Amino acid sequence: MKTLYIVRHAKSSWQYKGIDDFDRPLKKRGIKDAHLIASVLKEKISRPDVFVSSSANRALHTGVIFCNTFKYPLANLKINSSLYSFSDGYLTKVIKALDDSFDSAIIFSHNHGINDFVNGYGDKFIGNVPTCGVVGIKFNTNHWKSLKQGKTFLVEFPKEHKTLK
Repeated sequence: MKTLYIVRHAKSSWQYKGIDDFDRPLKKRGIKDAHLIASVLKEKISRPDVFVSSSANRALHTGVIFCNTFKYPLANLKINSSLYSFSDGYLTKVIKALDDSFDSAIIFSHNHGINDFVNGYGDKFIGNVPTCGVVGIKFNTNHWKSLKQGKTFLVEFPKEHKTLK
């Protein structure tokens, strides 16, 4: 059995002119949402065996917040530039290339690849995974490269955990 958690990076800022999309930082709201969802997730799941992030600033910062919350060593955070893609093809390749010694993984990446992946491999339709949304899928396989249809068992979005003021 393999368990996968896919996290869309938290809300990023568009306020800085002249920087590449790759370098966009998180907004304050994104930082708060990442802390919130990481804390929610920590109460619901065991720490994943491996954390893998896109190399883009906003995804990497989201991943670092989750690492800190789960007390996962930052030195072990795997950074994969192929995840800086908006296609599920690269996301799928990265996931299928995971080492089989890892029974669970958490991936920090980008849309539209995330939406396509969770709807293609999960059994629950999700119209849009929002920023800092997390989807968990279990796969009945011992090999990441053999992923087929899985069972969506977790869907957590920041708005579900914010209290009204």
